[in-house]
Amino acid sequence: MRESRAAAVVTGVFFLVAAVAAVVALALYQPLLGDPGYVLGPGADTRVLWGAFLEVVLVAAVIGTAVTAFPVVERHGRALALGYVAGRLLEAAVITVGIVAVLAVVTLRQDAAGTDGGPLVGVAQGLVALHDATFLVGPGLVIGVNTLLLATLVHRGRLAPRPVAVLGLVGGPLVTLSSTAVLFGVYEQVSVWGMLGAVPVAAWEISLAVYLIARGFRRPTVLPARSELVPA
Repeated sequence: MRESRAAAVVTGVFFLVAAVAAVVALALYQPLLGDPGYVLGPGADTRVLWGAFLEVVLVAAVIGTAVTAFPVVERHGRALALGYVAGRLLEAAVITVGIVAVLAVVTLRQDAAGTDGGPLVGVAQGLVALHDATFLVGPGLVIGVNTLLLATLVHRGRLAPRPVAVLGLVGGPLVTLSSTAVLFGVYEQVSVWGMLGAVPVAAWEISLAVYLIARGFRRPTVLPARSELVPA
């Protein structure tokens, strides 16, 4: 029981760390992501590097949620639990590609002195586009599948209150559909519709994290055998 409680707290902390790191890192990246000429300007490298560091923390937290939750959720579906671990590893790998792309832009800016600016801007824009693509695939398409897998296990095992599980069961497919719409150009990812598509998943992760830290994984109700209900 103590191991399950400890796993719940650590899993909850990882979810909160991932949520905070993702939001703050994206905010710190804005000078680079929003300025096509960043590679030729004075830059805000320290700010961007802190953003990259926070995304490294995000990667560790994403993997951590899967590793710490696995021993508990596998009891309610080993195949789904393994799928969740594999999905989180994929999500972390995609985010890592985005980090590398951002760091490459910083390196280009620092080495840009005395070089032709035109090609550098083109390369930097390509790297920013790569980061944007990883932002769509990782925290968009892949996270939707991962959310659905974990929410299914939580619901099946009654490991958290039903409303929390339902948030994940609804939010996972919703963010995947929203990201698919972005992929095909229906609307921008950073838009009102894109934010609405992501809200249920964010609510799911935060509510699950708070519940796990405060209460731990709920123990499923075990009904007595039929023979025990019949008086001797």
